[in-house]
Amino acid sequence: MRALPPTARAYVLAAVLAAAACAAPALTDPATPWTAVVLLAALYLGCELVRVLAPTDRRAPDGLGCFFPVVMAAVFLLPPAAAALVAVPGALAQTVVQRPAGVRRVWHAAQQAIAAHLAGRVHGLLGGRAATAAPGSGAPGATGHGADPTLWVTGFPSVLLPAAAAAVAFCLVLTALDGGILAAAEGRPAADARHGLLTRSLAPHCVHGLAGLMMAVMWRSPYGIPAALLVLLPMYVSCWVFAQYHRERAAHRATIRALVQAVDIKDRYTRGHSERVGQASAMIARELGMADDRLEVVRIAGILHDVGKLGVPTRLLRKDGPLTPEERRVIELHPEYGHEMVRGIGFLGEARSAILHHHERVDGSGYPYGLSGEQIPVLARVVAVADSFDAMTSTRSYSRARPVQVALTELERCAGAQFDPAMVRALVTAIGRHGWHPVVTSDDDLQVIGAGAATGGAAGGAAGGPAAAGPAGTAAAALPAVPAQPPGLAADRPRGGGGAAPERPAPGSR
Repeated sequence: MRALPPTARAYVLAAVLAAAACAAPALTDPATPWTAVVLLAALYLGCELVRVLAPTDRRAPDGLGCFFPVVMAAVFLLPPAAAALVAVPGALAQTVVQRPAGVRRVWHAAQQAIAAHLAGRVHGLLGGRAATAAPGSGAPGATGHGADPTLWVTGFPSVLLPAAAAAVAFCLVLTALDGGILAAAEGRPAADARHGLLTRSLAPHCVHGLAGLMMAVMWRSPYGIPAALLVLLPMYVSCWVFAQYHRERAAHRATIRALVQAVDIKDRYTRGHSERVGQASAMIARELGMADDRLEVVRIAGILHDVGKLGVPTRLLRKDGPLTPEERRVIELHPEYGHEMVRGIGFLGEARSAILHHHERVDGSGYPYGLSGEQIPVLARVVAVADSFDAMTSTRSYSRARPVQVALTELERCAGAQFDPAMVRALVTAIGRHGWHPVVTSDDDLQVIGAGAATGGAAGGAAGGPAAAGPAGTAAAALPAVPAQPPGLAADRPRGGGGAAPERPAPGSR
């Protein structure tokens, strides 16, 4: 526990004591159905050990997570204290990647024991245990062969509401405890951590609760324990497939991250630029009302838009001062390089067209193919605006950062000629509503403003070179001072007599 902050150590210790208090009554209660407790605990332990002890090449994906249907079945079948005991062995056996492993296993055991106990309380308060016990089925663990199957089936709907409430309670307790440990160990706001965890875990826990309910009902049915065990097989296969999907997505993210890191290493002045363009692209897409799946494609397109720079000589990317026409032509090949690099990566889909065309201009004077207007793919038009915005608001080897409002004003000035006006309006509206808070940055002078300041007026500033003299009017008080341009750095004017400069030498031209 030395690796944890004192507050986190105290939090874990409190959870362990609470879990012990939850499970202790089962150890002293003569009515505890130990046969069912041992069977369910062994089953939960076995489900977790399948993943831990399998050969590396056949091991279940790490995303499989905890197999909670068995714990939920214990909640529905056993007293709350006994259900808390069932959760402990399997939780202690779960795979832990990060250190300290021992503390994390103890934490998982305590967390699940508390959640199972409180879920059992909710289930009992709503009459769930009485509803789950079919007429004539007897105590937990009994096969109930003398029960009337007609009565058993007829009574089934009455168990749904208590079971659903117990599953939700189980999820809420786990989420609250996870949010607390994240706040104690990492200093995150507890409310934010809990909200994020809840949105991701509520549906899976409800599914696990439904499987646990089916297992409990079959356990007490005329078909007995063997039928209850059969319920787990399709559920476990479903969890396996779902985890395989998550592992594939993790591999996709790793591929994207590796490409972005390669670009960042090659061009140190734009480090973090790719992630910020992805963030701004997602803001535009969200404002335009794109569906979540397409919004993710837009974000990936923004992140990978400059991957073709890997094929551009480093001396050109880091050159201080104007580019010669020949050097400019070499730079302008990077969208095609990027498209060639990612053409075989199937999961990128529509993002590939954005990588190829994000330097096209609405008036047809862009590159590589001189497309205009609606000929330019929608995602490319989104990324073009996001790319230019981030480049203007961050310092490069050839230009200093502009304030956010000045950059937005310049984008509006170039709308209709260089940029799609709808995309520019979407970015201006999104920043006006939410502000610009870049998640990734290595530039100390990157502008970060609130929603109120983003909507304020700023005069002039962007009509000159890539770095304006500064914001005007009310924006001057709301924004940080513009950093001085490094000595010896020159700024190129955009092609066509004007425009924002996302990357040297023009907005969308580098």
